[in-house]
Amino acid sequence: MRVLFLNPVGILGGAERALLDLMACLRQLDPSLSLLLLAGSEGLLVDAARALGVDARLLPLPKELSSLGDSALRGPTSWETWRFARSLLPAPALLAGYGRALRHEVENLRPDLLHSNGIKTHLLSPVTAGLPLKRVWHIHDFLSERPLVRRALGTLAPLASAAIANSSAVGEDARGVLGRVPVHVVYNGVDTERFAPGVPADLDALAGMPPAPAGTLRVGLVATYARWKGQDVFLEAAAALTRLEPTVSVRFYVVGAPLYQTPGSQFTEAELRQLIDHWKLSGRVGLVPFQAEPAAVYRALDVFVHASTRREPFGLTIAEALACGRAAIVSGASGAAEALTDGTDVLTVPPGDSRPLVAALRRLLTDAPLRERLGVAARQTAVERFSRERYAREILDVYRTLRDKR
Repeated sequence: MRVLFLNPVGILGGAERALLDLMACLRQLDPSLSLLLLAGSEGLLVDAARALGVDARLLPLPKELSSLGDSALRGPTSWETWRFARSLLPAPALLAGYGRALRHEVENLRPDLLHSNGIKTHLLSPVTAGLPLKRVWHIHDFLSERPLVRRALGTLAPLASAAIANSSAVGEDARGVLGRVPVHVVYNGVDTERFAPGVPADLDALAGMPPAPAGTLRVGLVATYARWKGQDVFLEAAAALTRLEPTVSVRFYVVGAPLYQTPGSQFTEAELRQLIDHWKLSGRVGLVPFQAEPAAVYRALDVFVHASTRREPFGLTIAEALACGRAAIVSGASGAAEALTDGTDVLTVPPGDSRPLVAALRRLLTDAPLRERLGVAARQTAVERFSRERYAREILDVYRTLRDKR
């Protein structure tokens, strides 16, 4: 069976790291599979896929298309609506040209199954109409929260042979949009051998800070700079904790970068530095650039924080941090939290509110045995529920079901 993956970008966000783990394990589970990849922009994804033996190619998505996104239109103002409508003006002509190139590539590669790994590539499904292949849409988002996408994918749903959702919440949401398309819930997986307890990174050096005093506790948020990832909430909580526990020696780290091209959807580094100054956290907070290999970053943390301000489809960083044996505070509205137990392997907090986050931080930073117990349980949970082998096996079952229906 020849499987062609379509990914809108070449950067290594959560969906792309999950895709790499999937491709690595599929080759182990079924060496007869032929795996191919078309990526819509340059980045580490293509090189990493090639290192796995995947036939990976670049088919650059025009910048005007790659920067489009209607996620900012949740509760839009008239200005946002007008600006987004204006950005759509060149889209039909650009889509037509890119669609012809994409169809040509797909025809030449002759896949049996096309696995679309992003909304933009789901929307390009019509260009493959009439070709003898199955189409799987991998859903990493709450489609109903994106008004234009919801309507478009609802219309295009008959082209999808099946959908894969990365959490039960995403699956329930997708069924409401996609109608009769079979939706399979498969939690993301991580490499639990690479993401494991081990040698930590020097976070102070990475952040350009002087070494912290011995015994300093380290708390970190690892995420892209998307505004809904909650860097602002994290910094507000850091300021409150500093006031409430002045004798606790602690440093905070914001790890990541503005990886995506959608304008206005991400914090800039300058904005984060302004927030650090606003909360009088200079010297207590370090900004660590994006790390292509983040396992050592997680290992360096005493407490990992997931602070997304709205419900998160899954939250791959949660699974990665848990696999590294870190005590973690996570949003209870994340998809990964469906498989976790508050007080057993994590502490959960409601999204978007710094006050319960402060309470959870005080609890963990002043209770070393609790941190140790949660870290041990976190590692066990990650191995049992979030391994990439389990992830790939369940997706391969979906592929084989579609193959057998041909």
